[in-house]
Amino acid sequence: MKTTTRPTIALAALLVFLAPITQAGADFASSAPAAAVAKPLVAPYAPLKVEEFKETDVWGRIRTGYAIPDIDNSLVGNHTKWYSTRPDYLARVSTRASRYMFHVVQELEKRGMPTELALLPIIESAFNPQAYSSADAAGMWQFVPGTGRDYDLKQNMFKDERRGVLASTDAALSYLQKLYVMFGDWQLALAAYNWGEGNVQRAIKKNQALGKPTDFESLAAHMPAETRNYVPKLQAVKNIVSNPAQYGVSLPVIDNQPYFTVIDKTSDIDLAVAAQLAELSMDEFKALNPQFNRPVITGGERTKILLPKENAEKFHVNLAQWGEALSSWTTHRITGARESINSLASRFGTTPEVIRQANNIPARTVLKAGSTILVPRTSATIHTDIADHVIDNAVMAFEAERSAKKRGGKKMTNSQKVKAKVASIKSRMSRTSAKSRAPKRR
Repeated sequence: MKTTTRPTIALAALLVFLAPITQAGADFASSAPAAAVAKPLVAPYAPLKVEEFKETDVWGRIRTGYAIPDIDNSLVGNHTKWYSTRPDYLARVSTRASRYMFHVVQELEKRGMPTELALLPIIESAFNPQAYSSADAAGMWQFVPGTGRDYDLKQNMFKDERRGVLASTDAALSYLQKLYVMFGDWQLALAAYNWGEGNVQRAIKKNQALGKPTDFESLAAHMPAETRNYVPKLQAVKNIVSNPAQYGVSLPVIDNQPYFTVIDKTSDIDLAVAAQLAELSMDEFKALNPQFNRPVITGGERTKILLPKENAEKFHVNLAQWGEALSSWTTHRITGARESINSLASRFGTTPEVIRQANNIPARTVLKAGSTILVPRTSATIHTDIADHVIDNAVMAFEAERSAKKRGGKKMTNSQKVKAKVASIKSRMSRTSAKSRAPKRR
């Protein structure tokens, strides 16, 4: 498939932009085989301005920036057939992607990166920011917890930025840039994104020791099936986007304009209140703000809410007229076993079900001491936001709820204990007497 490329930019420009991440590449380059880093470690495409595009949809804009060399093998053919024969699936994915695609493409262009990387979340998560894998990877870019922390994606009781649209996209593109600097090859960078850079490094060394090439297809034999299929899947989607009609596919139009705008929020606000002020359904609000784990959005410098432009305008108008508290939740720290969910519900004027739902507490479990949970605000805390140190350090731990029998039931009085002991002695004496009268068995 013929691709369209853009002019290269100077090495100095990339080094200025990538200064924070080049050390990792330098460390690898000093010990890696020359073939692994043979290509110049520069961003090969200069950022373009939005005005330079004449396409009316984002798909055309993506095609314009294709720049990763194509591969063509049986795996690509199989995946192209799989996607092209599932128009309903592509339509669903495209509908989800329509909220985020413009932003992703814009960020790629700012960094001078190949725009087909905007298609990668189709492979990773089907553009579902709520996606969660068995390996604990989360979000549309599928960050595992450790890599997420490496790229400053906050993960606490209140939010998981691995699912946040802005933060996870920024982290994913930074990580991909680092991997490109490390390997000098986008296909190997993608393999490392899926498999881990250490595994790709070891595969390169194996092939070099055998005198074999170190490109993606030559290393495929060392890769697990998922990674071996990873780049071919992206190539398959790239082929279809390049020429949908050739594959009998009709891609829904994604307008070449921002889907959302950003609102900074420095005070706590309930999710339900924010959605109400923006005049959005809760589903649509969560689709743009999937990082929030609890029914309250805590304020702070990094707290941002995404809303469609016209809904952002409604949000500001309605907020100015809002005469009630923005948040109905605060936190409470469990100090001991006596603080049961039932007792807390009674204390804070709510029901056990509300507390369990707000805190995602499983049924038939109790909270361990030291846990921090959400509880309704009282008159004393109605104007107090949740403190930053609580947000950063809050933890929650459960244990299985023990039955009354295992707990020993209600505590007995001394008189009841004496009576129980006497009854136990009489029972043992009765059993001994009965046993002595029973016939002997041989």
